[in-house]
Order: sequence, then structure tokens, then C-alpha cells
Amino acid sequence: MAGHNQSLAAEFIIVGFFDFPHLLVPLFLAFLIIYFLVVVGNLLIMVIVYSNTQLHTPMYFFLTNLAFTDITYTTIIFPNMLAHFFLEATHISLSGCLLQMFLFVSMATTEMFLLTVMAYDRYVAICNPLRYVTTMNDAICMKLAAGCWLISFIDPIPHIIIISRLSFCGSHTINHFFCDVLAVIKLSCSLTRAVEVANYVMGTLFGVVPFALTIASYINIISTILKIRSKEGRHKAFSTCGSHLTVVILFYGSICSTYMRPASTASEKYNKVLSLSYVVVTPLCNPIIYSLKNTEFKNTLKKMQTTK
Repeated sequence: MAGHNQSLAAEFIIVGFFDFPHLLVPLFLAFLIIYFLVVVGNLLIMVIVYSNTQLHTPMYFFLTNLAFTDITYTTIIFPNMLAHFFLEATHISLSGCLLQMFLFVSMATTEMFLLTVMAYDRYVAICNPLRYVTTMNDAICMKLAAGCWLISFIDPIPHIIIISRLSFCGSHTINHFFCDVLAVIKLSCSLTRAVEVANYVMGTLFGVVPFALTIASYINIISTILKIRSKEGRHKAFSTCGSHLTVVILFYGSICSTYMRPASTASEKYNKVLSLSYVVVTPLCNPIIYSLKNTEFKNTLKKMQTTK
């Protein structure tokens, strides 16, 4: 009980990027611009899909969910991260830290499952086109999206429960730009084996499994595309698959390399820099990959500009 009370009373200091003092100004400006582009780009996706009834299809329905997820989980991180550039010591309570951790892991998990569902949608559209309308009807799409969001709020629960019961009796300085799981448990003077086990178990269930399903979908998609006689048709399909797979590999690869290994072997600076690939790069690339290269999106955007 004493250890639990000590944990609840803990207050942490988030270092942010103050270990790169010569880069503070350019990093602040870069992150501010990136955050603006992420929010505007993903909001634009949602507005375009909503305003064009021709885009009211399963693929774009899941895309709007993905856009909303990207806005949400970058907003969980970016405002606080930007504030860190003006404060040498940013304090946060354990409860506040756990809340940020819970929300971030939830949104990251939602992203994983949405990417999987989008791959399945493309699999049905390309491999079973005659059954697409019945397989991916409105009711099923709503259930799939609801399932993604429900599962995402289950994923972080074991981590939050275990970390809330750890004792923090040494340094309370988090060498990261947010309350990252690995960065926080490194500060504990309790045994952290349970957290590491939870990382592997939950990471397998909510990370490796959806990634494997995504890859399985694309193996079938590519196999079907190779049978297409039209060179133009194959090129267009491969282009779409290549863009999606790039995001999938970047997102899953960075998360797995960061979290799917023992905390004792993780470099703090390495984890901090690597985290930028899924906190910054992926949400920024999604609007480009999924919309700006899409002819229907371009046409809708031109119509909106013409109307104005």
C-alpha cells in the first residue's frame, strides 16, 4: 500500500528535446508546421469525403476514421511537446502521465486495426469484386469501425494498471517528449518484469496479429493483381498497394522495434528519435498517400475550389 501511495504521489519531469539544445528553435518550428499540416491535411480528407456523396464508400469511410485517429493522437502529444520548448522543466503527475499514455496507446492501436480493416476492404474489392457490395455493406463497416475503437481502449488497460502500482523512488526525469511506456518504467525502483510481459502479450495480440492479417490480405491482393492482363490496371493497383504497404511497414516497424524488446536494451535517445516516425511521419504521410494521389479526391477538391 505504501508503494502504491508513493506511486500516486509521483511527479515527473519531461525532458523533451532539451538534450539537443542547438536544435531547439528549428525543431520547434518544424514540429509546429508538421502539426498544422497533419491537422489541416486530415481535416481536408474528412471534409472532402463528407461533401462528395460519390465518396461515401467503405474505403473512404475507413479513411475518415483513420484521418480522425491521426488528428486525435497527434493532438494528445504535439501541444504539450511544443510547450516543452519554452519550459526547461515540464512537470506532470503520474495520473496525468497515465492518462496521456492510455489515450496515446489507444489511438495507436486504433490506427493499427484501421490499417488492417482497410487492407481487408481492398482484398475483398480486388479478389472478390462480385461479393464486395454484400460483404462490405454499411452495417458491417460500422461494426468493423466500432470494433477497432473498442479494441483500442482495451489494449492499454494492463499497462496502466501495472504501472500505476509501481514505486518511483529515484530519478523522476523522463527522457522523452511524452509519457512513453518504456521511458516511464525505466524510472521505477520496482520489478518491471510484469510490464515487459504485458508489452509482449498485448503487443502480439494488438500489434503482430493485425500486422500479419494485413500482410496476408496483401499477399492475396498482389497474387490477384499479377493475373490482371492490362498493364495499366496492374500498375495502378500496385501503386495503391505500394503506398499502403509503405505506411504499414513504417508504422508497425517503428512501434515493434521500440516496444517489442526488453526495456533494459532500449536506448533512450534512440527510442525518442524512433518514436517520431509514428508520431510525426505517419500522420503527415497519410493525407498524401491516401488522398492527394487519388484522382477522385483531386476532382472533388477542384470542384470545391471552382464553387468558391
